[in-house]
This record gives sequence, structure tokens and C-alpha cells, in this order.
Amino acid sequence: MSATNPTNPTSQPTRLRRGETFEGEIETLAYGGRGITKPGGYVVFVNGGLPGDTVRAEITKSKKGYAEAIATEVVTPSRDRLADVDIHQDEACPGASWQALSYKQQLAYKEEHVADALTRIGKLGDLSIDPIIGADQQWRYRNKVEYSFGEQDGELVLGFHPRGRWDEVLDIEDCHLSSEATNQARNEVLAWAKTEGLNAYDPRDHRGTLRNLVVREGRRTGQIQTRLVTSRANFPRPPVDLHTIIDGPSGSTSGPTGVLGEETLRERIFDLDIELSHDAFFQTNTEMAEKLYGLAAEYAGLTGREKLFDLFCGVGTIGLSLAGQAGQVWGLEIVPDAIENAKRNAKANNITNARFVAANARTGMRPLIEEAGRPDVVTIDPPRAGLSAKIVRRLIECEARRIVYISCNPTTLAPNAAQLVEAGYRLTRVRPVDMFPQTPHIECVAQFDLIGEVRYVESPTDRKRRERDERRQATKEARSK
Repeated sequence: MSATNPTNPTSQPTRLRRGETFEGEIETLAYGGRGITKPGGYVVFVNGGLPGDTVRAEITKSKKGYAEAIATEVVTPSRDRLADVDIHQDEACPGASWQALSYKQQLAYKEEHVADALTRIGKLGDLSIDPIIGADQQWRYRNKVEYSFGEQDGELVLGFHPRGRWDEVLDIEDCHLSSEATNQARNEVLAWAKTEGLNAYDPRDHRGTLRNLVVREGRRTGQIQTRLVTSRANFPRPPVDLHTIIDGPSGSTSGPTGVLGEETLRERIFDLDIELSHDAFFQTNTEMAEKLYGLAAEYAGLTGREKLFDLFCGVGTIGLSLAGQAGQVWGLEIVPDAIENAKRNAKANNITNARFVAANARTGMRPLIEEAGRPDVVTIDPPRAGLSAKIVRRLIECEARRIVYISCNPTTLAPNAAQLVEAGYRLTRVRPVDMFPQTPHIECVAQFDLIGEVRYVESPTDRKRRERDERRQATKEARSK
């Protein structure tokens, strides 16, 4: 259908409604990987469309200013679309939504998205963006895969949810983003479940047993660790390392976990032997994690004397990899098990100048400064949501001369970068690193250098606290006279 008003071409674009179909040419890719088309001036974000494609698409969500859609047919493919990749082929591995783009184009778009986020969202100019670091392996690179159980035609399946469908599961025998060993572990658990006659948990009526299977791989050690997530039920001992039980309708995979085999995963990065508890964060691409952390080390510019704070430190991989170049390392992480891993990792690798503290980044930084003193350099590797304004203020209070920010989401790095620049830091360097080929996800490392004195930006809460303390101090002094 047309989204224009033929009797009044200057009128507002006609809004497309959910369920309607249309044809449009994809102009470019938005951050997150969806194609952008503008039928009649109305902006539509299309899953499955690549720049230059003319697609037929169905609206899945409609807003006043834009809509979301899914491509159902490529009417005219782009000259750049890889001919051997069908529009629906990514359903065999739903995470690989960019597999129809050449790898060279993938890297170009990712580099562009980092620059766009920092200039458009962060309002930052005069940027120095270093060329993107491409991945060593374009396929078979994931060290962690989370599968979902489901049923198709009455048969148990184990795979992934299609885009936008939490109530369906596509059976996946071989995900090309993960290794053959990971896929084999998945197939063995599914075969066991079928033999035992177990059924899948249904999120619609909250009945059934099997929920998820999480498979992690030590790429350097060859270890495969499996964790089965189920509802509370009686069934034979599963052939997995860990068993997590979820009560109620939660869709999470976190819960009470029993050990049936190997409790921790062993990995090696740089020259470090690392152990990971099942809920501890570790970069999904082991080989590229070395490139990422190596870049962070370059940007940190340590000389052997500095005091380093490693925030959101996880199991200590960044801080421990930099310990030999620093005078002292302090790691901060909210997950207690990860901190225990970090302490054991330091001991196992004979690193004596690293300390690790279990605390929230917002509330734990002031006590850390009181104990350790102010840092010279801070490395920070936050989750996709980035840093809250309060955490940024605590970070600024460190008054570190350099901050190295490792980001997995440039759209949340951008506002954090703007806050740091406002406080007196200069965004000196940024470099994207491709950890996730065939997907729109992108990591980057940013270097911030303090110029002169820190300019504190006082929040309303901090201002009220300061004014309250000043009143109390004035009252105390008046009474003492």
C-alpha cells in the first residue's frame, strides 16, 4: 500500500498500522541492524532488509512517528546482498542477522555507527576514531550459547526464539556461530531429554519442565560446561555439569544451582589461567577478548607505577592482565562469586599486587577511594545499559588522570562520554573492535584524559545533601560558641 496522500503531497505521512504490508527500498542500516525505509516519508525499521534492497514487509509495531516491520520478501535484492544467503536463512541461526552482508561492509557500518552515536547522541566533535579491528574468525567464535526448549508438532525441540516470538522455538542442530563441540553437547542433552520423555516449559500456561540449556566452552582448554535450567520436577539425573531450578513464571536462567559435574569453567587468556563461575561475566569471543583487552592496555598507557581501578571487573581478566604494568590494581564487582573467582585467579597466577572487592559501583567507589586512595587510571567495562548518572559522578570523583571505557553499546557510551567531557575530560581516542561478526553488535574502547582540574557537575540529590551538611555544620558551630 502507499503511505502518501495523493491529493495533498505536502501532508503528513500516512501512518502504517500493524498487520499492513508495503513495499519500500532500504536506504541504510540503523544501529541494531535494522534497515530503514521511508514510504511516503513515514519511517519504518525493517528486520531482514539491507541497504539497496526493495522489500515487501509487514508492520509488526506502529507508532505515530515510526513503525517496525519484518521483511517477508526481497522483491529486488541489493547489488551488495550475498547471493547465496536467503532472506529467511538467518532463522537457522537467528543471531546472525547480518550474514547477507559482506564482512567488509559489516565492518564499515559498525565503524559508522560508533561515530554516529558519539556525534549525534553525545554531541561530540573533533573525534579521533581509529580504524576498526576486525575479527579473527567470522564464524564459530562464540564461547557461550543459551538454547531454549520448546515443542513443534508435539515433538521436543531445542534451539532459539525467532525474532520477536517468545512463545516459539526453532530447532537448531548446528548454530554456525558456535563450535562443533558446543553443538554436539546441545544435541546430546536433547537426545537424553527425548529418551526420558520430558516436556518443555510453556510460558503461556506455565506448565512443563525443561526451560533452557546453557553451554559454555573453554576455547583454550577444550572444556565444555553444560547447565540445564528447569522447573521444579522429578526426573532422572541429567547428563550436565550444573542444574538450575526456576520456580514460578520467571524467564530468567538464574536461580538455585546444583553441581553434578564440573563446577567452574577453566579458560586461558594471554598468559593467565582463569576460572569462571557459571554466572560470572566473560567476553563471548575469547580470541577477540585478547584484542579488546590489549587495546585497553594500549590506551591505559601504564608505566609500572600507577594505581589502577578496574570497575565492573568480573573475574578480574582486565585488571589481572594489566597488573604486570601497574603498581597496584583494585577491582570492583557486584557479583560475589565473580570476586571469589578473581581472588583465586590472582593467586593461581602469582599476582600479588591486585585486590578485589565485592560492591556496587555506585555505592562502593567512595569507600574504595577511602581505603586505596585515588587512582591514576580507571578501566571500566559496564553492561549494555552503560553507566547511570550517579555512577558517572562517582567515577568523576576518582579524579583519575585517565579513564579507559570499554563499551558494548555506543548509544550508551555516547551520553556517558558527554558527561565526562563536561566534567573536564577529553575524549582522546576511540577504536571499535568487532567481537560479533554476522551481527550488528559492536564493542569499542574509548580513552578519556583529564585536562586541568575536574569540574564537578552537582546533581540535585548531591546539592541537597551538601546543603543539609552545611546547615548541620553551621548549627554545630553556633552551639559551640
